[in-house]
Amino acid sequence: MKPEPTPFRALVFGTSGQLGIELARRAPAGVSVTALGRDRADLSSPADCAAAIAASDADVIINAAAYTAVDQAESDSDGARVVNAVAPGAMALAAAARGLPFLHVSTDYVFDGSGSRAWREDDPVAPLGVYGATKLAGERAIAAAGGPHAILRTSWVFSAHGKNFVKTMLRLGAERDTLSVVDDQRGGPTAAADIADALWTIAAAFREGRGQSGLFHFAGAPAISWAGFAEAIFARATLARTPKVTRIATADFPTPARRPANSALDCGRILNAYGIGQPDWRESLSSVIDELEKKV
Repeated sequence: MKPEPTPFRALVFGTSGQLGIELARRAPAGVSVTALGRDRADLSSPADCAAAIAASDADVIINAAAYTAVDQAESDSDGARVVNAVAPGAMALAAAARGLPFLHVSTDYVFDGSGSRAWREDDPVAPLGVYGATKLAGERAIAAAGGPHAILRTSWVFSAHGKNFVKTMLRLGAERDTLSVVDDQRGGPTAAADIADALWTIAAAFREGRGQSGLFHFAGAPAISWAGFAEAIFARATLARTPKVTRIATADFPTPARRPANSALDCGRILNAYGIGQPDWRESLSSVIDELEKKV
């Protein structure tokens, strides 16, 4: 008979974002979750976040909060740096001082997007913009803290909550007959629910003495372009009419921040360390669209 999982207490930073919501919804039986929103622990005040960890009775710390406004970060580098780099570093130090595992989510934007093969954890990093640079600095600060930790780099996060590509396409698709979508950026769409499940698996492993510290890639499969993803969204959704997707180049849709052309992530390390396989984003997309359509 399979043994019962070891109960533990988790302190989660972030309540209203895509990941924070799913962590609360998908917490395993026996896990007690204390989730802190901005009113109680704002990452723009790193000392307050560190103090919350120092005062907590948690067994594991999960940071689900971040500065994710990629384009805005280009003109707010200080704000992005504090939230994405300084605060996680301070939090990791506070967790390390108590011997608590610190789980954190990073991004494919640490890479420059060159080449065509999937990126591995030990590949050279070269962020194209402020967002990626600050997330990379956060990774390094967490590792330098010296405590048990796991950093998940992920990509193209979507859910039924907050702002994301799936919800944007469904909204625009209901308004327009044709949509122009970038076709020369490829990556792995990843459901926030799948990231939450991966984090809970890792948290349980640390609690049971099986945790492995380090960097891990976790993203949905198979890799696809934004345009292909848009077509998959429209094919799955129940729409009065299906808009036509016009495939365009990145150069035809300029943004303040540059995006990596190749965001595919090699997820072999997390499979070997934790037995966590790549989720099929098509199955997760169906679940998200079902949830969205039930809300209408």
